[in-house]
Amino acid sequence: MTRTTPPRPLDVEGLFPGIAAHRGTTTRLHPRPGSPDASMSSVGGPMLWPADEPWPVCTDPHPHGRGLRPSDVHRERRLSAAAWARDPRSGPTDEERRLLEELRRRHRAEGGGGASDPLPMIGVAQLYRRDVPDLLAGPEDSDLLQVFWCPFDAHGENRTGMLLDLRWRRSWEVAEVLAQPPVPELVGSEGYVPEPCVLHPEQVVTYPFAGLLPEELCARIEAREEALEEEAEEAGVEEWDWPTYQFDLSIPPGWRAGGHASWNLTDAAVLECPACAAAPMELLLTIDSEEWGGGSVSWMPLEERDPAVSAGLGPTQVTVGRWGKLNVFACPADPGHPHLKSIQ
Repeated sequence: MTRTTPPRPLDVEGLFPGIAAHRGTTTRLHPRPGSPDASMSSVGGPMLWPADEPWPVCTDPHPHGRGLRPSDVHRERRLSAAAWARDPRSGPTDEERRLLEELRRRHRAEGGGGASDPLPMIGVAQLYRRDVPDLLAGPEDSDLLQVFWCPFDAHGENRTGMLLDLRWRRSWEVAEVLAQPPVPELVGSEGYVPEPCVLHPEQVVTYPFAGLLPEELCARIEAREEALEEEAEEAGVEEWDWPTYQFDLSIPPGWRAGGHASWNLTDAAVLECPACAAAPMELLLTIDSEEWGGGSVSWMPLEERDPAVSAGLGPTQVTVGRWGKLNVFACPADPGHPHLKSIQ
């Protein structure tokens, strides 16, 4: 089933003259539970990975001898979802609750899980350019982007950050696909384990984060929303119910490729490639903990306005930080250069 983003509740370009010059596009991926295969763009699905090529591993020394079993994570989700679907009022039975508690129990690695032992990464997503109009062109005619991450927060200067591994490849060069990719015995958090999802790509219009617009435009946006807040306060309205630029008019939530990055937690920034500094880096991919929610429900697809058929806020079951989003940036001159990332 296709997914269709509703028209914006206000005419952005009519409301803010001059913003049309900054119009862009982004491809909403709309991941939904399914059974993808290696020939498809997906989240959490099988990767088109050559049988004769080593699977990505994390070699950073860090503890990974205690955690959750990936198989338990998947089983716990299925059992819990089935129980609440069966009985929305009470959910799981007492017996099911005991099983759920056991599935949520952390274990120790059977082999010890030494800090220096290579750790198989988790395949997060793969995107074919044929499916995703706003995906940057890969280096040397590569048509497939594959995203992996280490399932433990133990990286960077403070040893609490995530580690990504991006791979570009030419799909037509893969002759024999790896049948059984290695799986980490344990993961540090269930949010690192995606559920298999098929994609329903949709290209939509987007505008830059307000802080990156010319000063005059940004000032007009802020003035309008401050005036609306003052009106609400005078009327005694505690919660806003009007469309705002950040949540409703500019940047869609959810998993998407290309377009403009959201900077709702940190100061807006223009990033330079650490390898060449030839041009500002561009948004490659956003990995989001939610497809909509909070102030962004206006982006809920038309086909899912009925709660009975809604895919929910997080069909991939991926969680970034504290229910945030991960923006991944690439060099437009050479996407093979090191990427940068920002959690928002």
